[in-house]
Amino acid sequence: MTEQRELIRPDVPETGVADLGLFGKPLFQDPSARALARVGVVDVGSNSVRLVVFDGAARSPAYFYNEKIMCALGSGLSETGHLSPEGRVRALSAMRRFKKLADGMGLTELSVVATAAVRDASDGREFCDEVMRETGLRIWVIDGEEEARLSAQGVLLGWPGAYGLVCDIGGSSMELAEISGGRVGRRVSSQLGPLKLRDMKGGAKARQAHIKEVMGGLQEKMGAQRDRLFLVGGSWRAIARIDMLRRGYPLHVLHEYRMTPRAVSATVKFIKKTDPEELRALSGVSSTRMALVPYAAEVLSRLVKTFKPKDIAISSYGIREGMLYEQMPQRLRDRDPLIEACRFAEAKDARMPGFGKTLYNFILPLFKSAPATRKRLVKAACLLHDVSWRAHPDYRAEVCFDNATRANLGGLKHSERIFLGLALMHRYSNKRENSRFSDLFEMVDEKTRAEAEVLGKAMRFGAMLWMNPEEDRGELRWYAKKKKLELRLTQDMLPLFGEVAEARLSSLAASLGAEVEIKTIRARKGD
Repeated sequence: MTEQRELIRPDVPETGVADLGLFGKPLFQDPSARALARVGVVDVGSNSVRLVVFDGAARSPAYFYNEKIMCALGSGLSETGHLSPEGRVRALSAMRRFKKLADGMGLTELSVVATAAVRDASDGREFCDEVMRETGLRIWVIDGEEEARLSAQGVLLGWPGAYGLVCDIGGSSMELAEISGGRVGRRVSSQLGPLKLRDMKGGAKARQAHIKEVMGGLQEKMGAQRDRLFLVGGSWRAIARIDMLRRGYPLHVLHEYRMTPRAVSATVKFIKKTDPEELRALSGVSSTRMALVPYAAEVLSRLVKTFKPKDIAISSYGIREGMLYEQMPQRLRDRDPLIEACRFAEAKDARMPGFGKTLYNFILPLFKSAPATRKRLVKAACLLHDVSWRAHPDYRAEVCFDNATRANLGGLKHSERIFLGLALMHRYSNKRENSRFSDLFEMVDEKTRAEAEVLGKAMRFGAMLWMNPEEDRGELRWYAKKKKLELRLTQDMLPLFGEVAEARLSSLAASLGAEVEIKTIRARKGD
């Protein structure tokens, strides 16, 4: 901790978002954040072995590299007590490859954790020793409660203020952890992994009775958990894909996808009555994963019936992201992952990094009465307003929408992705009719679409006043009751208000249903 503090500028407070402000010093420029800029982790699970290399803004990391090998180390473990021999061969081969890749990327080390299969198998230690001899990589075998804690921390990476119950399902185990106030509370591990359930004797009746009994014990340990249920793990994501298929849901982004208890019940029935091969082909779920989905569906059905959550959210962040979160100082954890990611994108791709803050301040009068959640999206849009400038002009508007709705951004509901995408689309286009994304527009109501259009057109006009951020460009004033939009410019800035700028201001006013008034003001003293 002492070393970290020595790297921090003395004029930058330690306390996080409240002091630094949303447009405070970006974390990825901080030396302690740069130390996290490229972090490699390997998760040796019961079903898969995965390497993830995180890169970019430390608070909202980009996935520099991501590779998964389906090894099924835990296959047959319940019967033999050993790791799958074939799985061991494949996992060792994967570890050799991952070590070579890490060396090529210049990573100084890989953090490697193993979960249920390795910790439960009689030859788990022998496997770890073999990996060490062959690759020099040390595997940290964690217990079930530690696995639950790390998975919950992964959820907190994407949802800093999240509260509820995190459920992480792997091949051989299922973990529960409660989160609240940015902290992980009670946690517990169970043997309800689909690989183990598949190997149970006695058929479906015995298996379901076992699931019900174990789930009852978990409820006794965890207590009432009727807030949000966060689902982590490949089997849950596969079920979410099938739920999207059943509903005809148009936005195929798993992170922050929401389901209701009723939807889960309908999807479990859908899985039971539909041919697995047909489901696999239509949903895009791999054949290896699809083989475990029916068992995971039985667990999810009982989980929802037992804990009765108010709603259910899919998290693409889990144990690997939790390992990254573990290395962050608290002041990094306190920052907004969406704003950090957008700030990083602006610095990397915008023509004039830093102008997003100026643009935000210029158009803010239009949103002065908006709730904080909406102003947050306005900030994000302003930071991203120019990052797609290299796209072909004929496609730039749709590229902006596509990027916003499908980007790897944390802290965004699906409806917020659509709002952000629409705003950025209108940054480059007055109209959205006849777009290939029309079905996605219908995911938000007309009022939200109108607000996104106003934001986009405000950015479109504000970008016309692009200049040195230190110059006084004047201001917008919005009188909502009078429906009057006032533009106040200094004499020096009037030449910027040319024909194109005037047309864009008129378009903004039309979306507001407002009259426009132009005023010339004196420059502020010192300019």
